[in-house]
Amino acid sequence: MSQQTEIEKKYDVDEDAAVPPLESLPGVTRAGLPHTAVLEAVYFDTKRHTLASHRITLRRRTGGTDAGWHLKLPPLEDAGTKAEPQQRRELHAPLGQPDVVPDSLLAHLQAYLRGAAVAPVVRLETSRTTHALYGEDGVHLADLADDRVTAERLPHGRKGEAVGNGEKQHWREWELELVHGEPGLFGPAGELLAKAGARPAGHASKLARALGAAGALPDAGPSQDAGPSRNGSTPALAAGKRAPAAAVVTAYISGQIGEILAQDPGVRLEETESVHNMRSALRRVRSVLAAYRKLYAAAPVRRLRNELKWLGQLLGGPRDAEVLLARLSGHLDDLPPGEGVDDVRGKVEHKVGGAYDDGYRQLQEALRSNRYFRLLDDLEAFRDKPPVLPDAVAPGRRVAAKAVAKAARRLRRSHKAAKRYRRGTAHESALHQVRKDAKRLRHVAESAALVYGKRAGKVAKAAHRQQKILGDFHDAVIARDLLATVGSRQEPTAAAAAYAALEAREDGLIRSSEAQYRKAHKKSRDRLRRGVG
Repeated sequence: MSQQTEIEKKYDVDEDAAVPPLESLPGVTRAGLPHTAVLEAVYFDTKRHTLASHRITLRRRTGGTDAGWHLKLPPLEDAGTKAEPQQRRELHAPLGQPDVVPDSLLAHLQAYLRGAAVAPVVRLETSRTTHALYGEDGVHLADLADDRVTAERLPHGRKGEAVGNGEKQHWREWELELVHGEPGLFGPAGELLAKAGARPAGHASKLARALGAAGALPDAGPSQDAGPSRNGSTPALAAGKRAPAAAVVTAYISGQIGEILAQDPGVRLEETESVHNMRSALRRVRSVLAAYRKLYAAAPVRRLRNELKWLGQLLGGPRDAEVLLARLSGHLDDLPPGEGVDDVRGKVEHKVGGAYDDGYRQLQEALRSNRYFRLLDDLEAFRDKPPVLPDAVAPGRRVAAKAVAKAARRLRRSHKAAKRYRRGTAHESALHQVRKDAKRLRHVAESAALVYGKRAGKVAKAAHRQQKILGDFHDAVIARDLLATVGSRQEPTAAAAAYAALEAREDGLIRSSEAQYRKAHKKSRDRLRRGVG
């Protein structure tokens, strides 16, 4: 599979329009000779056009220089088709079989399909005349595609097969797509094309135009109080700092749902950091639901938090093993090479690597389950129609400030509890609780930043500092305990020396992390006590 970022603008144009002299554009030194190719594409979707409703297109195209399966993901930015160029991530896979979608592409769709099957929905035949634009030194800046399109919708037959209905649409459009050029080309190009009769396209894609009203399902998005989030970032509040408390939660959770959907393919494909990023998004939702739970009916919140915990634990298995293996492998690399080090490395990799494989196998099974798909449905339902209690109409700033203050008090209590234990497992467990409470404060402060801005951001930063240090502390404790389990007193001298060196290093890192935590706690004490008020 290959991928690229497509940056283009589309224009509607009449049949008799003539392509203007493109070499007159600033920075364009010449236009290549036009060449024409016939492209045939079959677009796939569910019966309910689930992919189209999320602005995703999946097609198999023959003809031209890029024949194969193409998957276009939602726009990277919330740019309109009329004002700004659209940026989309596009994935390609070889042609393969006409009715078998490549697994590498399906992995990017499962979080949207949720068990539904895809089948052909539209067939397009495009006569494309391409005009290449070149700059200085022969740099290929952009392509203007002059497309004459014939589209036919393919309703599903009784057995799910696509059946043409004989009704066809015809239109012409221009597409200006960057190759190695800069987005500044779109401005003067748009003016030149407009003089030739081009108009900003009234549709986002050829598929959208072919489907028409049949594909105009409402896009998944947050409630009316918050704008949609397509890239995992938190959307802005429509009412700003005067937004009600439930809108603050909706906006924050909307961003995290976007992150979960964005990370889903990477988790399935075992891409670096995807498990960690999805797990972090789940934790953020759980923290915020706990902090603002009094705004909502209890049962839906409790059910959501339980299901988020279930998935978070499954993500934690392979993630924790991955972190532990990387940590110990790095420490082993720092020891002088020898048979003892090799023996220890083999045992560690067998133990931790096996845990990683087992954990990831369970995680992959979960991602294919109806339980996971129901969780995604429930998250979106909570976002779109939150179960807000009738009297929960308090201002967002007031409720957010109270939530931050409560989370800060919780952190102070766990810190005091940890001070009662000087050493041993009780002390280590207490500091782990401090870490979890710092994490919750960080997440709640992040939500409050929607209405408090930098003040809440400073609280989140201070809490994150404590969380990170105690995360290092916890990793060292886990590594030390694993070494004690894997090693034994009957180890050969060389291996025993390697185990002793590793355990000594982890003990030193434990002490160092504790000292750093005490400094960080003292430094942030006043900031966290003030909160966002």
